Amino acid sequence: MSVGQRSGQTAGKGSGLKKIVAASMVGTVVEWYEFFLYATAATLVFGKYFFPSTGNELDGVIQAFLTYAVGFVARPLGGIVFGQIGDKLGRKPTLQLTIIIVGVSTFLMGCLPGFAELGYIAPALLVGLRFIQGFALGGEWGGAVLLVAEHSPNDSRGFWSSWPQAAVPVGNLLATLVLFIMSKALSSADFLGWGWRVAFWLSAVIVFVGYYIRTHVTEAPIFLEAKAQVEKEQAVSYGVGEVLRKYPKGILQAMGLRFAENIMYYLVVSFSIVYLKSVHQYDTSSLLLALLIAHVVHFAVIPQVGRLVDSWGRRPVYLVGAISGAVWPFFAFPMFDTRNALIIVLAVTIGLCLHAFMYAGQPAIMSELFPTRMRYSGVSLGSQVTSIFAGSLAPLLATQWLKDTGSWLPTAIYLVVACAVTTVAVLTLRETKGIALEEVDNADAERHGLATTSATR
Repeated sequence: MSVGQRSGQTAGKGSGLKKIVAASMVGTVVEWYEFFLYATAATLVFGKYFFPSTGNELDGVIQAFLTYAVGFVARPLGGIVFGQIGDKLGRKPTLQLTIIIVGVSTFLMGCLPGFAELGYIAPALLVGLRFIQGFALGGEWGGAVLLVAEHSPNDSRGFWSSWPQAAVPVGNLLATLVLFIMSKALSSADFLGWGWRVAFWLSAVIVFVGYYIRTHVTEAPIFLEAKAQVEKEQAVSYGVGEVLRKYPKGILQAMGLRFAENIMYYLVVSFSIVYLKSVHQYDTSSLLLALLIAHVVHFAVIPQVGRLVDSWGRRPVYLVGAISGAVWPFFAFPMFDTRNALIIVLAVTIGLCLHAFMYAGQPAIMSELFPTRMRYSGVSLGSQVTSIFAGSLAPLLATQWLKDTGSWLPTAIYLVVACAVTTVAVLTLRETKGIALEEVDNADAERHGLATTSATR
C-alpha cells in the first residue's frame, strides 16, 4: 500500500482528523489570544501608558499602532526562519517552539513599567518584545493550517482546514473577554494602572495547555514521504530559497489573496474601536462587548464558508468576499454614526462575516499552490510578507487619515483599492477544488525532473 493511499485512509478516520484539528486550533487560539491582546491593548491602553501626552489622544494611539506594526514587520522573518525549519524538520516541532516564544514574550509585556517610570526605555522594551512576539507568530500560521490541510481528505480540505482559521476569532474573543471583564470590574485608573496586565500574565498559564496538546499530534504521511525524498536525493531542495526560485507566481498569488483580507480584518476589529472612541466617545466596555458578539458569530461562520469552498469552489467564494468587502465601509461607518448599540454590533458582525468569505478558504488554496517539500515556506512567505504593508499599516493609516480629515471616506477608498488587488489575484488562480496534494507534488516533480511521489489518494 502506498504512502499516498495510507494518508487517504488516515484522513478518512474522523476521530484522528478531529484530534489533529483540535491540536492545531488550541495552539492557534493561544498564540492569537496573545497577538490580538496586544492589538486591543494598543488601542485602549498603550497610547496612554507607554508614551508621553501631547494633548491629542489620537497621537498616543498612532504611536501605539507603530509599535503594533513592528510585530508585522517581524512576521515575514519568522515565516522565513520557521518555514525553513518546518519544511526540514516538520510541522510539529516548529509549532511547539513558536508557542513557547510567543507565550514568554507576552508574559514579559505584562511586567513592563510605563513611560512615567522609565521614560523612552519603556516603549523601547515594548517594541523589542513585540518584535519577538511577531517573529514567532510568523511561523505559527503556516504550520497550524498545513498540519490540518495535509491530513484532510481531498473533497473536504476547505472545511477541515478552515477550523484553524476559526481559532483566530476565538483567540481574539478570549483577549477581548478578559479586557472586558477587567474594564467592567475596575475603575479607569486601576484598569490603566494594572488591570490590563492580568490578561498578559494569563498567557503563562494557557501556553502550557497549547504546548501539551501539540506534543500529541503526528506529521502527515505526505510530509514524511517528501521529507524522506529530500533526505534520499541530494538534488531535491526544499525551503525558502527553493520556493522563491521555483514558485514566485504562487507567492505573489498568495500575497494578493491576503492583501484585502488582512486590511479589512484590522479595520473592522481595531480601527472601528478608534473611530467610535475618538469621534463619538463611545464607552470602552460597550465597544468590547460589541466585539465579543462579533467574534462569536465570526467563529461560527468560518467553517460554514469552508464547506462552501469545497462545494462552490475556491475562486467563487473568495470573489464574494473581495467584492462585498469593498462595499462594507460605505454602510458600516454610517451605522457607527448612529451610536445605537445594536446597529454598531450589526455593522462589526457583518464586516467579519464578509471577511470570512476570504479568510476561510486561504489554507486550502495556499496549500494547493505549493508542493510539500516547500509548502511551509511558500505559505508562510505569501501570508506574512503581505502583513507588513497590509494589516500593520491599515489601522495606522486609517487613524492618521481620521486625524487629518475627520472623515472615514479615505479609509473606505483604501479598502476598495485593496479589494480590487485581491480580486485580480483570485482571477489569476486555477480552480483546485478536490485536487490531491500528491498531484501537486507530482506536477512539481515532472516540471523539475524529480522522482514522482506515490499514487494520489
